[in-house]
Amino acid sequence: MAHLPSPPPPHRRPHPPSHPDHDTHQTARALERAAIYQREQGALAPAIHALQRALTTRERVSGAGHLDTLLARNDLAYTCREAGDLGQAIPLYQRNLADSERELGVDHPNTLIFRANLGGAYREAGDLGRAIPLIEHALADFERVLGADHPETLIARNYLAAAYRSAGDPGRAIPLNEHALADLERVLGADHPETLTARNNLAAAYQSAGDPGRAIPLYERTLAERERVLGTDHPNTLVSRNNLAYAYQGAGDLGRAIALNEHALAECERVLGVDHPDTLTARNNLAIAYYNAGDPRATPLHEQTQIDRLRVLGADHPDTLGARNNLAAAYEAAGDLGRAIRLYRDTLADSERVLGPGHPLTATVRVNLERALSR
Repeated sequence: MAHLPSPPPPHRRPHPPSHPDHDTHQTARALERAAIYQREQGALAPAIHALQRALTTRERVSGAGHLDTLLARNDLAYTCREAGDLGQAIPLYQRNLADSERELGVDHPNTLIFRANLGGAYREAGDLGRAIPLIEHALADFERVLGADHPETLIARNYLAAAYRSAGDPGRAIPLNEHALADLERVLGADHPETLTARNNLAAAYQSAGDPGRAIPLYERTLAERERVLGTDHPNTLVSRNNLAYAYQGAGDLGRAIALNEHALAECERVLGVDHPDTLTARNNLAIAYYNAGDPRATPLHEQTQIDRLRVLGADHPDTLGARNNLAAAYEAAGDLGRAIRLYRDTLADSERVLGPGHPLTATVRVNLERALSR
């Protein structure tokens, strides 16, 4: 889902050329512009490096609580989050929210955005107990401060629906997704990138609810629109291609799923690089498609995905835990119950520790372990 964008800082008079800080501010702005371009190209490591330099400059020149510094820290947190480095992103978001509440006030629009962004990071880390209340709080504040139809309010509504979906609650996610999409189409237009994101998220909610008949046409429409509006190589277009392939797979159309998965993975590797988190997701989904088709290529690809996610994202990232569960399932399908059971047990222990005993992934691993033990 999309990152809640920070609104532009309020207009302020530019420093005159003779001002001693003018060049420093210009340098920070240049670093930030370069980082945005690098991030859009999937070059996350150099983008993070540039944003770290920009943030250091902002803190030194303007102070930790200045709006320019808060926006720079928010951009750095978001880029770390895009790279799957939630261990670095979450403390940055936490500090930003605290500084913004203190310097700008609890109801400042930027403070509301920083609150929602922290909730989104908690969701991606699997910490739904903190994510959902924080996003609910942010949405209520957006509605009260900015109004029900403000774009930031609509984006926050989409955020909350995604959190409900992550918690395995499509009954709350779907009506909120439908509401958010209708409002975004009305307020921003059918082709706005945030509207396209909401359409993608509604399709994901339908898929999570086991309704491929509604999910697939919506994914197909979103992919076509993103190709037209954003371009075939845009990162969000690549995500849509991968999502559609996964939906075909869920509907049992493995022929189309595998072909599109292979195409999606090749495009992600070409555009984003082999270690980008979205590329790792595409690799994981292709391995699952091979597994469902009984293709022996599944196990080595699951092994590679697990190794790559461990190296790139870390052992406790939810996607790494999911990859370990998938690898255990591949071992089980291949008849290697000893390795499967050991990996299920280890993954269950780690999932309970990191995500909690009631998280949907923890529940999935527990069921898989029980099934393997009963064979």
